[in-house]
Amino acid sequence: MSRRNRRPLADRVTEAAEEVLATQQYVSPLDVLLGIGWLNGGTASDWQQGRVESLESVIQTSPERLADAMVLLTGWARSKGLVPSPAQYFARTPQREPLRFSVDGNAEVEQLYRTHWVSPALSGKQRERVVEKANRAPELVVIQPLNREWTCHRCGGSGGLLMMENAGPACLKCVGLDHLEFLPAGNALLTRRAKAKSAQYAVVVRFSRARKRYERQGLLLEPQALAEAERELAGSSREG
Repeated sequence: MSRRNRRPLADRVTEAAEEVLATQQYVSPLDVLLGIGWLNGGTASDWQQGRVESLESVIQTSPERLADAMVLLTGWARSKGLVPSPAQYFARTPQREPLRFSVDGNAEVEQLYRTHWVSPALSGKQRERVVEKANRAPELVVIQPLNREWTCHRCGGSGGLLMMENAGPACLKCVGLDHLEFLPAGNALLTRRAKAKSAQYAVVVRFSRARKRYERQGLLLEPQALAEAERELAGSSREG
């Protein structure tokens, strides 16, 4: 057992919660589980992308210890006067399926996991912004593969872009994103305006072998949103 894990659980929960609170003005059980090391970023990402049936099934501790941590977090939050705020969690898929935390889907347990604790020091408008951000559906991520020789697990096709699913890579047509148009990164103003106008969009990333990480290449956007944003910017340029 590591020295970190020999520390009292209450101390570990408190330390993780206070660190997150200072950074983002609210704390969630997911934040604390990541902070105390019972969950890693890769596993959390798999869950967020709908590849894991429930979060509890991949948390690296016993159900009893997990229950203790949830009680400790709730007690700490109430002692701080934090304001409970229910949050929605959706999968990072085009279908936006609700994510499940508990193995058995127990409603009370689900509510505990979905409760965010917000700083009472925030003004009403600040709290609204924090709650809105916490409830925002995650961005869809599409991959520009380094190796073009891949096969869609649904239709057997291929293409220049793919989305990862539980069963493997899927082409944009099969996931319902083939109607979107690619806007390369580089024009921040156009990207911002077109994204605001597009009801559906996805971030395009490509793996950098040099930096060992995925990097943004641009966005997939609804064609009409992109065209409208381009017209607005062209009009502003002529007026200027």
